[in-house]
Amino acid sequence: MKHTNWVLAFIVGLVLGIAGDRMSGGGGPAGKKVADLPPGSLRETDLPPGTLAGLSEGQKYQVLKGVSERYGRPQQPQAQRPTEDAKAVYKVPLEDSPAKGPPDALVTIVEYSDFECPFCKRVGPTLKQLEEAYPGKLRFVFKHNPLPFHPKAMPSAMASEEARAEGGAAKFWAMHDKLFDSNPNLDRPALEKLAQELGLEMASFRKALDEQRYEQRIKRDMALASSLGVSGTPTFFINGRKVVGAVPYEVFRAAVDEEMKKAEDMVKAGVPAQDVYVRIIEKGASAPVMVQGGPAAPQPPPPPPPPAASRVDFRSDDPVKGAKVAKVTVVEFSDFQCPFCSRVNPTLKQLEQAYPKDLRVVWKHQPLPFHSQAMPAATAAEAAREQGKFWQMHDLLFENQASLSPAQYEQWASKIGLDPKKFQAALASDKTRTRIQEDSQLGAKVGANGTPTLFVNCRQIVGAQPYESFKKMVDEEMAKADQMQKQGVKVDGSFYDRICEANIRAAGH
Repeated sequence: MKHTNWVLAFIVGLVLGIAGDRMSGGGGPAGKKVADLPPGSLRETDLPPGTLAGLSEGQKYQVLKGVSERYGRPQQPQAQRPTEDAKAVYKVPLEDSPAKGPPDALVTIVEYSDFECPFCKRVGPTLKQLEEAYPGKLRFVFKHNPLPFHPKAMPSAMASEEARAEGGAAKFWAMHDKLFDSNPNLDRPALEKLAQELGLEMASFRKALDEQRYEQRIKRDMALASSLGVSGTPTFFINGRKVVGAVPYEVFRAAVDEEMKKAEDMVKAGVPAQDVYVRIIEKGASAPVMVQGGPAAPQPPPPPPPPAASRVDFRSDDPVKGAKVAKVTVVEFSDFQCPFCSRVNPTLKQLEQAYPKDLRVVWKHQPLPFHSQAMPAATAAEAAREQGKFWQMHDLLFENQASLSPAQYEQWASKIGLDPKKFQAALASDKTRTRIQEDSQLGAKVGANGTPTLFVNCRQIVGAQPYESFKKMVDEEMAKADQMQKQGVKVDGSFYDRICEANIRAAGH
C-alpha cells in the first residue's frame, strides 16, 4: 500500500513536473534545483531508490515540489513531535477517594489502577517499598480506571467499594490487597470468597454487585482520568506530576525526592503541611500538557508475550475426541458464544482428519463473562457430557451460535436423545457449574485469558489461526514424538506428561 501511494504520488508529481517543463521550455523552471525547494519539502532520498532516475534537475525540482504540495511535507522526526511534558503538574482532586497515610504528608501519590491489570499487580511491591522508605511521609490515594477490555475489572472495583462501604478505608485496602493477590482469578465466586474472608455482610455484597451499586462513583474516577489523558494503567500522579506504568523503583524514588524537596521548601516558607498538596495542584493543568520535542513521562513496558509452554492438566473424563493414545494432544480453552472459537472448529476437524491415529483434542471451558450465553451453553454441554453426548451438543451449540438460549438447549437435548430429567438435574447442579469454573481457573493460571486459546503438547497457540499455523506446530510435535520413540520412549498413557515436560524445559519455564 505504501509503495502504491508513492507510485500515485510520483505520477501526479511527474504530471506537474512535465507541465512545468513545457511552460518553461523543457528544462524545468529556469535555474531551479532541488536545493532550491522550500524548507521541509520532500527530498529525493524520501522516495524509493531510483524513483527519479533519468530526470533533469529541473524536473526533479518540479516533481518534488508538486508531490510536497499535493501530499504534504514529510512527518517530523520522532524527536520533534509533541510529547507530554514530564514536568507538568496536573490538578488531581482527591475527593472522597480511599486514602492511606497521614493527611499532612508532604507527598501525595494518586494511583489510577485496574484490579485485573497485570502491570498494576506488578507495581504493588514497588509501592510498598516506597511506603517503607518514607515512613509517615507519603499519602497514597486510589482511583478506579477499569479498562474496557478487562471484563473482571469493573466487578472487582465494585467489590472494593462495597468493602469500603461496610468497613471504611481499612476494609478497602484489605480488599485491594486481596484482589491483587487473587489476580487474574477474579470471577464472581472468587470475589465472594474474598468478601467472606474479610467478614463482609454477604447479602449486601451480592446485592451491591448485582445492582452495580457503585458504577457512577467508579465512572466519576474514569471521567477524571480521561480528562487528564490517562489512557492506561497504572498511571500515577506524584504531587500532580504524571508517571505512567509499572516503572522501576528508582524512577518513583527520584520523583518522590524531587517533590519532597519542593514541599519542604514550601513548609519552610510558612505553608502548613496539610495544605501543601492543595497549593501545589491549585494551578495545575486539567488536560495533557504537550511540548515540542520535550521529555515524555515514562511509559509502561509492552505486554509480555504469552508463555511459550505451560503445564495443562486435564481430567480423565474431560471431553476428548481423536486417538486414545496420541503423539500430539491439543487442549482447547473455548467459549460457545465466541465467534473466533466457532471459526477454529473447521481447522481442528481438518487436523483430526490429517492425523487420525496420532492426534487427540481435549475440550476445556472458558466462558467469558461478557458473553451472556457462554456459561448457560457450557452448562448445557456439561449436562450432555454426563450422558455421553458432549460432542453432539458441542456441534449444535456452535452451528446455532446466533440463537443460543435456554429454551433451545432443551430442544437440542431432546434432538440428540438425552434423558430430559437427567439433563435438567445436571443443569441445576452446583457440581456442573463448579466443574466449568475449575476449567476457567486453570485457563487463567496457564495464560488462556482469551478464546480460543489452545495448547499443542502444552505449547500455546492463541486465536483462530490458519490451518497452516496449527499444522506447522503439530508437525514439529510429531517429529519430536518420533525422535523420542527412537530413543525407546513408548507412546502410552504417560507420553503426554513426558513431551510436555520436554517442551516446558525447552521454553525455559
